[in-house]
Amino acid sequence: MSIINFFDKLEDKIRAKLSHYPIFYTIVGGFAIVIFWRGVWITADMLAENGGVWSLIFSGPGSILLSISVLLSIGLFVSFFVGDSILMTGLKKEKKLIEKTETEIRDELEVLEDVESRLDDIEEELDEMKNK
Repeated sequence: MSIINFFDKLEDKIRAKLSHYPIFYTIVGGFAIVIFWRGVWITADMLAENGGVWSLIFSGPGSILLSISVLLSIGLFVSFFVGDSILMTGLKKEKKLIEKTETEIRDELEVLEDVESRLDDIEEELDEMKNK
């Protein structure tokens, strides 16, 4: 578990620093994503070259059918291509998170913290009422 905690804390620190430089963050993230998918693509090509069922699965149409089936079955199809936050902001007619200023985000965080504090107070009062 200590390795998982180490990488979790490392990720938090890196994300906190990079979030102040969104364009650089985007470039680093984009590079890593492209390299990851390049590896997946090359592996699929290698499997397809083996012939047999692999060549059918990793053909163009086979890849499309396989990926759509998997993405739909695990609930990622729409959220991957459109994004949950895009859908939610569209339904609420809000700005996208990327369009919000740091001040707006901090203001929303303060409101949420206030609501959480009030809920904690209500919970304590309910517990006191139960005990009486």
